[in-house]
Amino acid sequence: MDDPPSDDDRPAGRRPAASSEPVRRRMSAQRREGTGPELALRRALWRRGVRFRLQDRGLPGRPDLVLVRVRLAVFVDGCFWHGCPVHGVAPKANAAWWAEKLAANRARDERVDAALLAAAWEPVRVWEHEDPEDVADRLVLRWSTSPDSPVDPGQGGGS
Repeated sequence: MDDPPSDDDRPAGRRPAASSEPVRRRMSAQRREGTGPELALRRALWRRGVRFRLQDRGLPGRPDLVLVRVRLAVFVDGCFWHGCPVHGVAPKANAAWWAEKLAANRARDERVDAALLAAAWEPVRVWEHEDPEDVADRLVLRWSTSPDSPVDPGQGGGS
């Protein structure tokens, strides 16, 4: 879901070894795109007639979904990786390294949002735990009320 971290996004020093083999396997299997919450949001938007692009590498941060006509860049942020205030949990093993890593992720998110705004795009960040139907409703409202929207605000859909 995110760009690979640049050198300034990585905590100082080498990445520590995983605390156990199951942890190593779980972390290695983490998806960057096409996650369950992202797929649920994509399905909800598609049912509402909203069409989008995926993983646009031409935009800062490579947004998960891009609504081109209204210049919305949507990121579905994972609670762990982006420090959700409700569900973000600090790891106990290698705690200092992880604290630095997660802070660097949040700083990168802020830089990406600033770069998108400077390029006249609206960044939209949603948490993985948010109801995809509610998020889709919010995005449809934003999409349909834009002056560049292909539909009338009252219709709430279209292509």
